[in-house]
Amino acid sequence: MTTMYAALLRGINVGGRKRLPMADLRQLMEGLGHSGVRTHLQSGQAVFATGHGDEESLAAELAQAIEKHFGFSVDVIVRDHAYLKAVAEACPFPADRLEPKQLHVTYFSAPVDAQRFAEIDREAYLPEEFRLGDRELYLYAPDGLGRSKLAEYLAKPRINKGVIATTRNWNTVVKLVELTRE
Repeated sequence: MTTMYAALLRGINVGGRKRLPMADLRQLMEGLGHSGVRTHLQSGQAVFATGHGDEESLAAELAQAIEKHFGFSVDVIVRDHAYLKAVAEACPFPADRLEPKQLHVTYFSAPVDAQRFAEIDREAYLPEEFRLGDRELYLYAPDGLGRSKLAEYLAKPRINKGVIATTRNWNTVVKLVELTRE
């Protein structure tokens, strides 16, 4: 039995660094034995089907293959369709009434320590808001991610120490659910 997954690559094709053509990524993933490989945008999303491995081992396998074939390291998070769908459905903000650029999901490689987030003075960042899930964080940034003071603070290593984090806008969140539909 095969399962549909999305691979989220952190920090590729941004600002001319870590250039990874999507056609090359697709070919690499097919070489790893995955089927139905498709990419979305140039910013590091790929969907694929496979009958072996779990999310953590699939992420490690892809990260190692990228480093071997392209000569740079990249953090990878892999999530299955059921997880991606559950994250989209659990959004605590009114996604249907917000512009997609205002709503983001940060995916974490592992559950994060909620206590680190409890210490944040949320009022200091209003009107921006966030809600923490188990392995994800929902961020409402009315002026977009690039101007978000809260996103800048949340990216600090002491907040998500030891955990890989990568953020996607709401359009991408929804598209990944659609692309991984089995």
